[in-house]
Formats: sequence, C-alpha cells, structure tokens
Amino acid sequence: MNKYTGYIEVSAGMIKIVCSEEHVLSVSFSDTSKENDKGSKVLDEALKQMNEYFSGKRKTFDLPLYFEGTEFQKSVWNELRKIPYGITVSYKDIAEGINNEKAVRAVGNANNKNKIMIIVPCHRVIGKNGKLVGFAGGLDKKEFLLEHEKKFL
Repeated sequence: MNKYTGYIEVSAGMIKIVCSEEHVLSVSFSDTSKENDKGSKVLDEALKQMNEYFSGKRKTFDLPLYFEGTEFQKSVWNELRKIPYGITVSYKDIAEGINNEKAVRAVGNANNKNKIMIIVPCHRVIGKNGKLVGFAGGLDKKEFLLEHEKKFL
C-alpha cells in the first residue's frame, strides 16, 4: 500500500496527515514537517478539509477513514464521530452510547489508540468531573482544539 503524507501548520503546532490512495490512515501532531506528497486525491481532500476546519468553515469531515483495531475500538471510534462540533462528553457517555456502560476504562483505552485525531474527535471527550484528561497530542493541544471549536460555534 502506498502512503502519502501531508502537513498543515496551525497555531498549536504542525499536524501530520497520512493517507493511502483510498483512506485517511492517521492524523497527529508532529514535531517536524516535510513537503506534502503529491498523487493522492484523498490526501489533497484531507488537507483541504483540515484547512477549512481550522479556518472555522467546516464542522464535520467527509473523508474515507481506515480504522485498524479491534471491533470494540472501532465501535468507540464510530461513537466518537457522533459527538457534535464544540460539544464535550464523558467517557461514560461514550460507553453508554455503545451500550456497554461498564466499559468506561476500556473506552478510555480505545480513545487513546485513536490514530485519526481531530477527524475522529477524541479531543471532545473529557472526564466525568469536567476536567481535561488524556490526549495523545498533549492536554495543551486538546485545550487548543476545544477552544478553537468554541470560537466558531
């Protein structure tokens, strides 16, 4: 499988997007960047939609995603995609959404394994007490994303 990589810079840092010819494979914050690869319509569209998101013009993404994980993880990631722009929910809310309300800790673990951040909005999941907890990009990036969305509600 060919992989194509692209980058966009936002005020919180560099975002790296990796795609195949057919799917978005990962979105993450990155310490480095290179020139964007050419030849992938999916990457071009992902970069376009991500730029629209960060300029406040896009609230949902319409991209083909490839999830690599267990069926449970995939169910969590699909539930995350239902969280509306600018809204936060708890891990318990996600567990209840997948009809497994006792799986709060497992939901947290699945959230942590999400390779397609922002598009699959794991940043919108917070602790039951309303505090920001856990984010692969760092809590500062999670706060940045939540504040960004509040600006464009």
